[in-house]
Amino acid sequence: MQRVEASHQLPLSRRLRPLAYALVAVVGLILALTWVALQTQVTLAGFLNGESLWSKAQKQAVIDLDEYATHGRPADLAGFRRNYGVLMADRWARDAIASGDFVHAEVYDAFARGGVIPEAIPGMVFIFQYFSGMPYVREAVTEWRSVDGSLGDLADTADRLDRAYAAGAPPASMIDAERAHIAALNTYMEPRAKAFSLDIANGASWIGRVLFFTVFGVAALASLLWLRMAGRIVATIRGTEERYSLLFDSAADAIFMVDEESGRILDANRRAASWLGCSRAELTGIQLSSLFVEGSDHAGNGVLRNADGTTRPVETQSSLVAWGSRQVCQAIVRDISDRVAMEQERKIAAEALASIAEGVIIADADRRVTTANAAHAKLTGISLQALRRTRFDATRTLPDGRPLPASLWEDIASGDNWLGEVESQRADGSTYPELLSISTIRDGEGRPQHYVAVVSDITARKADRQRLQHMATHDPLTGLVTRAEFERRCAEAITRAAHERGAIAVLFVDLDAFKVVNDSYSHATGDALLMRVAERIRAQLTPEDIAGRIGGDEFTVLLADLRSREEALVVAEAMLAALARPFDLGDYELFVSASIGIAGYPLDGNDAVTLIANADAAMYVAKTEERNALRFYTPKMHADARRRLKLASELRQALTRHEFHVVYQPSVEMKSGRIVAVEALIRWRHPERGNVGPDEFIPLAESLGLIRQIDQWVLETACEQLRLWDAARLPPLRLAVNVSAGSFGHPDFLAGVSQAVLTSGIAPKRLLVELTESAILRLGEDTERAMLALHKLGVGVAIDDFGTGYSSLAYLKLPAVAYLKIDRSFITGLPTNSNDVAITEAMVAIARSLELHTIAEGIETEAQHDFLLRAGCQEGQGFLYSRPLPPDEIERLLAPNSRTGGATRLSLVPPGRA
Repeated sequence: MQRVEASHQLPLSRRLRPLAYALVAVVGLILALTWVALQTQVTLAGFLNGESLWSKAQKQAVIDLDEYATHGRPADLAGFRRNYGVLMADRWARDAIASGDFVHAEVYDAFARGGVIPEAIPGMVFIFQYFSGMPYVREAVTEWRSVDGSLGDLADTADRLDRAYAAGAPPASMIDAERAHIAALNTYMEPRAKAFSLDIANGASWIGRVLFFTVFGVAALASLLWLRMAGRIVATIRGTEERYSLLFDSAADAIFMVDEESGRILDANRRAASWLGCSRAELTGIQLSSLFVEGSDHAGNGVLRNADGTTRPVETQSSLVAWGSRQVCQAIVRDISDRVAMEQERKIAAEALASIAEGVIIADADRRVTTANAAHAKLTGISLQALRRTRFDATRTLPDGRPLPASLWEDIASGDNWLGEVESQRADGSTYPELLSISTIRDGEGRPQHYVAVVSDITARKADRQRLQHMATHDPLTGLVTRAEFERRCAEAITRAAHERGAIAVLFVDLDAFKVVNDSYSHATGDALLMRVAERIRAQLTPEDIAGRIGGDEFTVLLADLRSREEALVVAEAMLAALARPFDLGDYELFVSASIGIAGYPLDGNDAVTLIANADAAMYVAKTEERNALRFYTPKMHADARRRLKLASELRQALTRHEFHVVYQPSVEMKSGRIVAVEALIRWRHPERGNVGPDEFIPLAESLGLIRQIDQWVLETACEQLRLWDAARLPPLRLAVNVSAGSFGHPDFLAGVSQAVLTSGIAPKRLLVELTESAILRLGEDTERAMLALHKLGVGVAIDDFGTGYSSLAYLKLPAVAYLKIDRSFITGLPTNSNDVAITEAMVAIARSLELHTIAEGIETEAQHDFLLRAGCQEGQGFLYSRPLPPDEIERLLAPNSRTGGATRLSLVPPGRA
């Protein structure tokens, strides 16, 4: 135990010492003020004494001079001279002080000659020098100075009398005159002398009061300050005691004050009482050792009994202090339950570290292993004894075999954790891929003290990653590489060919009419066909060649290590032949063909993207010109592709620039030749290219997703034109509007039709929606729903290009279908081509049996007209009757005699058709 000597009186005396000093200062100040007051009173006494002597001297001088004038006795003149000397001595001292330039000894001597008591002289000099303007002193000095002239006259009178008596007996008249003069001077001086005396007395009284209140005030203020200081010191002592008591009672540890000799408790804090479940008074007088569990040490680590019978582990620290003559032991008992729990947790953590599935290594600041768990030994086959004191990075390298770089340790030292893949070595020398995570434990200054490495075998995970990487770079359906992977490998092949001065070729393969397979069968059938196509493409390639699927039915092939791109011709022709053979898909045997475009490095491009784009352009030409063919890329193809791209860009702006307009082609009744309907046809008047045909921009609009906006614009424009014709009182017409599959299948199509009819105010039955068979096929299951909706709306549907599709005739039974339009390809050969005749008659017969209205397209001759009339076709369209016309031409055609009120029948060409 540590012995500490302490005294409680010494600190208290030190704290009270300033209070004693302050008391001494107050008493000293009061004594000093009292002394000043006494000195002032002495000075005032001197003033009064001097005033009394001065007044007496003045009065006696007047009496002596009057006696001398009456009797001429020398004794009387001597008495006057003596009293006058007293007055002149005081006067000289007064004036010397007022001048400010005087000798103190001479002034003191002058006042002494005037009869002033010596103790009062310094005070009088001080007052005359510094406080001559003080109340009453100022008035007294003024009264004093007012008789200076009269005193001088007295001296002159004495001199005259002295000369007169020296010359003999002066005449009685002179004596009388001089006495009268002396009496007059006395009459002037006597009241001023009295006023002087009164002012001196009043001044003494005033100064006495001032001194009293000054001394009283200063004494009171000094006493107040002392009391305030005493209060602060007492408050400080009380605050110290309260803080000590507060610290004693609020301490987190139990504190016992124990008598050293008896071992009994003298005092204890609240914490001790709360732990033991009793009051502090109950603890006083009992043995401290009785509070601990028997056998435990109350002077070190022990076990303390709680109030509820439980125990708590504690640590006791004791020290001796001297309280006067008594030796007291201060025992501080600290609860170490948390520490014991932390030790237990540390033990559990160590066991958990030993049982964790991942390998864990703990190394010192030099990366030398201090401990490792059992999982690491099982993973690597290296025991802890063999591993200890070795650098744990000595058996690990980067995946490429390089040692772990110094920059890695610099990053870890700067505060970052590191996670990465390494190659780790087992005890038998074999290696395995390992995921290594390194973190640091730092000391108080932030420097790495230990490294903690967590390792796990990622052999299986890496294999899974490779499978995922293969899935990310290969098409899941066909197993061919994706577009991104194809471009990467193509770029590598270009780099290799550039280094070896060789060539490569890219083939762009697109199936012809693959969409028909999807529409006619199912997507599952289409997927099966794509897989078989991929197999046949791979069969034509060498292991060094790459095949990829970049979307839909589009494939790419990379042929590397060529001398020129023309060497790709053999592979492309073999591929065309292989793809032309029938595909046996179980329930179906399908025939497809392909179009192939070829572009090569270095002739057709220096990068993968350019080669693929140029091969695509060549494929587009092959598909457009012939199908089941191949083409090598030429710069002209790219120019055509750029032209299509530019046209696409201009098409996006055509609607906003109002470059579209609508023309109308009449449809006539075959029997009468009367115009009964018009078909709205869109035209594009390009500001630079002139008129662009629908066959060129309509497919482009469909591919760009603009066809729905164009169809809606045509529908609204045509309905508005029909309203204008009705307002012009033209014969009522039926309006036919072509609708693409994309528009017909859009959710907002029916709402658009309804809005156009409602806005224009035309009857719904006068509107006819024309759909091609392929458009109906693309809708699939939604076809019937859309048809029923149109039927409820009152709008009819016409099947356009009837006979050119690939589906069954089931859709003809839908309620909205009211018209069949026979395609112009069957009309051209009439009436001479027997096949066209048979097909046309069959179509008319089907329509008649289903009660559908038939319309023939592309009628250009009278023979075609006559045949269709005999076959029972109700309506016809074609150049025989009229070409598509603008709205004003249609108006003139329907009302040629409108100004004269003539008939509204159309006169046909030739005239026989009038």
